[in-house]
Amino acid sequence: MSAEQQRTIRCLVAKVGLDGHDRGAHVIARAFRDAGFEVIYSGLHKAPDEIVRAAVQEDVDVLGISILSGAHNTLVPKVVEGLKEYGAFEDTLLLVGGVIPDDDKAALKAEGVAEVFGPGTELEETIEFVRENVPER
Repeated sequence: MSAEQQRTIRCLVAKVGLDGHDRGAHVIARAFRDAGFEVIYSGLHKAPDEIVRAAVQEDVDVLGISILSGAHNTLVPKVVEGLKEYGAFEDTLLLVGGVIPDDDKAALKAEGVAEVFGPGTELEETIEFVRENVPER
């Protein structure tokens, strides 16, 4: 096994904004935990700067934002900006999950999101994406 495979991947699963639907976040947090990742869950109704501070303080490898409110085009860029301000953007794999219109996915990826996962995505697909794309440290 390589050193990358041996170390534990640290993930923050975050609910940003006023979105109160957290079932998907709980499902992905549990799947990540069951896959051997260390998982931190932000809880509901967090501001972008709170999510960024938590990601930096916890020194996470992966930041997964779960959003269903439709505010992704406003809130995700604020998270990206905050990660850049802290110098944490380059070594944090940023994922977005939830109900994201196809037309918005390209813009989120251009902003710096590594991948957007919609409803019905197989959990194993998300786990493998993380394993294959987590930044080396």
